[in-house]
Amino acid sequence: MKNETILCVDDEAIILIAMKRELKTYFKDRFRFETALDAIEGLRIIDALAKDGVMVSLVISDWLMPGMRGDDFLMRIRSLYPTIKTIMVTGHADPRSIERTIDEAGAYAVLQKPWNRDELFAAVGACVGPEASPA
Repeated sequence: MKNETILCVDDEAIILIAMKRELKTYFKDRFRFETALDAIEGLRIIDALAKDGVMVSLVISDWLMPGMRGDDFLMRIRSLYPTIKTIMVTGHADPRSIERTIDEAGAYAVLQKPWNRDELFAAVGACVGPEASPA
């Protein structure tokens, strides 16, 4: 079983399917990929994986989701799991939320939806290390 995991969180299933497919195509078998439809489910997945000794290396999250916005979610991750890198993708975030996501939540990047594949791959590669590039 792969020990490094990338978690994608978005309330739109079609977005999760597309992102997971693109990442798996690019990074091949380098990572285990998990998905969650909201921040609460995302936190449950991170907690469960941590209990099983599986390291979540990166969380890629939407901003506008029911229950908990992406910036709040990424701040929660930073406080509970400071080693997890984060990226936010959004089509709706206001400039203050984007600033907060970078400054307070420590996100590596905020990408606009629809994301540019090369920007997504570069941001993910920067977060998980150069060995993450495909062979």
